[in-house]
Amino acid sequence: MARARQAFTLVELLVVIGIIGVLTSILLPVLGSARERANTVKCAANLGTLAKGWHMYQQSNRGVSCPARLPTYDTAGGKSSYGMGDKEQYRPRWYELLGAQFKLYASENPKKQEDDSWPIRNDAFLCPSIPEWNNSRNYPYGYNYQFLGNARPKDGTDFAQKIWINYPVAAGKIKANTVMAMDSMGTAAGQPTRFRQGYVENGEKNPFAVGNKGWAIDPPRLETKSDYADPELRNPGNRSGPDPRHQKRVNVAFVDGHVSLMTLEELGYDQSPDGSMGINAPAHNRLFSGSGMDDPPPPVQ
Repeated sequence: MARARQAFTLVELLVVIGIIGVLTSILLPVLGSARERANTVKCAANLGTLAKGWHMYQQSNRGVSCPARLPTYDTAGGKSSYGMGDKEQYRPRWYELLGAQFKLYASENPKKQEDDSWPIRNDAFLCPSIPEWNNSRNYPYGYNYQFLGNARPKDGTDFAQKIWINYPVAAGKIKANTVMAMDSMGTAAGQPTRFRQGYVENGEKNPFAVGNKGWAIDPPRLETKSDYADPELRNPGNRSGPDPRHQKRVNVAFVDGHVSLMTLEELGYDQSPDGSMGINAPAHNRLFSGSGMDDPPPPVQ
């Protein structure tokens, strides 16, 4: 006599589904947390590589700290240190200059003409927590440009006059515990959280968008004559600032090569209850100035 085939009852099936659901609810946050920790470590490694590039750059350029961008279109000798922009409009940004020290390039096919729309295809330059932030202008890491090399013309002058706000900067005078670069939110940092808008991947200017002008980060304390990441919008509401994207902390690379995971308060930033970052005390520039003191940024005039 054939043995009757056994099967799950409806009740048993529901119990199994329930157990799977409980296990999934327990495991998914754990897996997500582990993934985020891995992204934080990879992000720190990327910033650490760029920090090593900072040392290599100054050793190859007579002790001059890498500027946020090359100061002139036609660089010394008619050839840029990145191998592009020669007598053209393009001025490479800091991360391109530092990556080039390792023959590591943000773009396989760089353009000689100024163009903020091009995307970065090399993961070594990007934050793995937000890989979609890959625009060359709206960049995920911001440079301490005001103190390490602000090669913009002073107000009332132009590029031809070569009167820069703060360039060249002697790297030997910069203290080891000085911020080089960090996770950046761009100009949205000056806005209340509720006013911030989504990332713009094609490089178009939107001061309310997260990541806007993210490649340049403003120090915590600014003054009336300070420059801003976006010089066309010099006001507190459009100041650039860090992005605490790693468990409410920021990966920060220092000029001595080490990388730390820090809070906004530890960095010296003052955050209002609405989420916006202010520009006045108790904000301080001790980790940015290069002297270890709360110095104001070099004036634009």
